[in-house]
Amino acid sequence: MSELTMPANGVDRGEEAVRAVRLEATNHEGSFLGKTLTPKKFASGMDSGFAFADLLFGLDLGNAPVLGFAFPDWRGHLNDVYFRPDMSTLVEWEPGRQAVIGDYWLKDGRPVPICPRNLTKKMTSRLASLGFTATVAVEIEATVFEETVHEARARGYRDLTPLGGSAGTAYHLAKSKDWTGYMNAVADRLSAVGIEWEAWSDEDAAGQIEINLAPGDPLTVCDAWARTRQIMREVAFDLGRTVTFMAKPTAGYGQASHINLSLQRDGVNAFYAEEGPSETMRHAVGGLLATIEGNTSIALPQITSYRRLVDLSGPPVTASWGISNKTTAIRAVCGHPSYSRLEYRVPGADANLYLALAGVLAGAIAGLEREIEPPEPVAEMAWCMPPGEITRLPDTITKAAAALEADPILRDLLGSEFVDYWTGSRRWEWMQFHTAGGDPSAELSAWESARYFELP
Repeated sequence: MSELTMPANGVDRGEEAVRAVRLEATNHEGSFLGKTLTPKKFASGMDSGFAFADLLFGLDLGNAPVLGFAFPDWRGHLNDVYFRPDMSTLVEWEPGRQAVIGDYWLKDGRPVPICPRNLTKKMTSRLASLGFTATVAVEIEATVFEETVHEARARGYRDLTPLGGSAGTAYHLAKSKDWTGYMNAVADRLSAVGIEWEAWSDEDAAGQIEINLAPGDPLTVCDAWARTRQIMREVAFDLGRTVTFMAKPTAGYGQASHINLSLQRDGVNAFYAEEGPSETMRHAVGGLLATIEGNTSIALPQITSYRRLVDLSGPPVTASWGISNKTTAIRAVCGHPSYSRLEYRVPGADANLYLALAGVLAGAIAGLEREIEPPEPVAEMAWCMPPGEITRLPDTITKAAAALEADPILRDLLGSEFVDYWTGSRRWEWMQFHTAGGDPSAELSAWESARYFELP
């Protein structure tokens, strides 16, 4: 991390003078929002915060006001909410320009209850009250195309050319130089701003990549996730390419954002036991399964998110867990003192990681607090199960919203104000799809491409 470096009397003190500071945070949809300030303006509000109109949480991805449910007391009259910078996140984004991540607060000092970063912090604090800390990691999937973003817009984001060729399957090294050039440039930018990454590779779909960020505490990893996606976009713009985190940008494979979680107590991995899942891991799984249907609304936020839920295509489709079983929704990795963990495989690439992780932590917390025992792990393939044998995940945006609305555990932990706002906004998204040009019978409609390709 760097310090804000401003020259005295306009004289550079050996480093390039800071000319601007960018404020950064996500809204509920996962879009990376902010504004750019002069160093003087930034210094004047570092403690008091910076005003943003509440519409940043009140507009949908089509820039329309989200209506149809009760406004909370902080929303509806274009009231100001206040961005508070977290100075530990201050970095040099590029020479002469810095960036800082923060979260949103009300004028009276209360956190905005649907601010994604605040919810992550809330769940991390709740976990700490139980004597645990969390280590998390995220797998970011995206698809890169040869066309510039301007060409992609002109084509309605359809019929684009996958970067690196049209071959599928994963891990291929026989990629053209433009493919490796893009990923090398992304890796260099990540290193330049202090984001630690562990690996990147070719993924299943044509043009698709996966990048793995280093494990860390929840807030640090979420901040790195948000900045990594921004860097991937900026590098694509610089190189004349287009990148998308849409859940299913083509009629082929979809894209995920798997979350890996372990819990530590007194510096020891609480998920590890020699004989298999520890009691702590079992209870965490029990809570995650008890909340998985409601959490699906958060993990799969958009219309297109649910087009991924196809048996045998990769994503989980059942409320299930298994040991080293990647066909289940929750994969338990057992038997290693350091690496024992849970992989939560439901989230799509379009999920807001701050919110998705808050939901995952809430489920784990509920399991620990209530000592919820899970069912037996699924040992066979969890796809194509006979009807009635195992519960399937909600497969539409409205079914998932109804499950979240009715979930007393998530309502208690995440807060009624968040649950009511989120479910109302998901029903609004369903209505927009069905009244503004969406096609339920299409494998991927033009309305979805226009709405989701660039912004989530």
